[in-house]
Amino acid sequence: MLNLERVRALCAVAETGSVAGAGRLLHVTPSGVSQQLAKLEREVGATLLEPVGRGVRLTPAGALLARRGTELLARAAAAEAEIGSMRDEVVGPIRFGAFVAASRVVLPSVVAALLNRYPVHVSVAEAETEVTLESLARRRIDIGVVDSWESTPVDIPVGLESILIHRDSAGVALPREHPLAGRGIVPLRELAGMAWVAWGAGTAFREWLVRTLRAQGFEPRVDFEASDVSTHLAFVAAGLSAALVPHLAVGDLPAGVALLPTDPPLRRDIHVVWRPDNAGPAIRAGIAAVAEAFDRRGSQASSGR
Repeated sequence: MLNLERVRALCAVAETGSVAGAGRLLHVTPSGVSQQLAKLEREVGATLLEPVGRGVRLTPAGALLARRGTELLARAAAAEAEIGSMRDEVVGPIRFGAFVAASRVVLPSVVAALLNRYPVHVSVAEAETEVTLESLARRRIDIGVVDSWESTPVDIPVGLESILIHRDSAGVALPREHPLAGRGIVPLRELAGMAWVAWGAGTAFREWLVRTLRAQGFEPRVDFEASDVSTHLAFVAAGLSAALVPHLAVGDLPAGVALLPTDPPLRRDIHVVWRPDNAGPAIRAGIAAVAEAFDRRGSQASSGR
């Protein structure tokens, strides 16, 4: 009978293209992966890998077993989830992935609530939404908290379940002495001459800012790059730039900064996402904890606290 952990090692080699990559994915040493694969070859009576230069590639038998192995692992996970759903107890690991603002502002309270209520181990991986969705599909995490801006919508991949848990918006941060800072709503098209602070090139947030401002008829001049909203606001407070800032990411505004609504408005939906074959009690508890945390934040915002 096939050993699923050895099959998992083969699937990891197929996914990453190398024994070393499989080791990093599975958090074991390359020699540990090689030992698992050698035992698997003895189990099936066939050569599964062959050397190519300094690396390896799957033989036809290896490629076949990797394809079937992915199906076997998915079925095993589904069976474990079904058995787990028959129990009421919330135990085991819960692995979250979340975009930056959710990871820093909301997830700490989610983790604390889960650890206070249940005997679980909780981890959080901060990443852009596209990376989180890929990690969820590849079973590296259990629950994803992802965002989708109206101007740059993100599609939830087929095979994943999701619920909408929060609607967020963004404003434009301007130095308080800027002529437009006294307006109730700032038309973005009137900021064509501003310098901007934004996330680094190649990130989803940078792409969102660029697309948003291009749609207003100008190419934004991004003079400053930073991956933290507090740094963005510091550049604005110094009178050096403007910034587009999601309200979820904002705590107390620095002196000298005005955060104003925009024309057009900038909105995003926030979803919690999971695999339907991995929806046992622990995962359901994690989803509920995220929803509760966003509900509390929404209630606090509406009450002005």
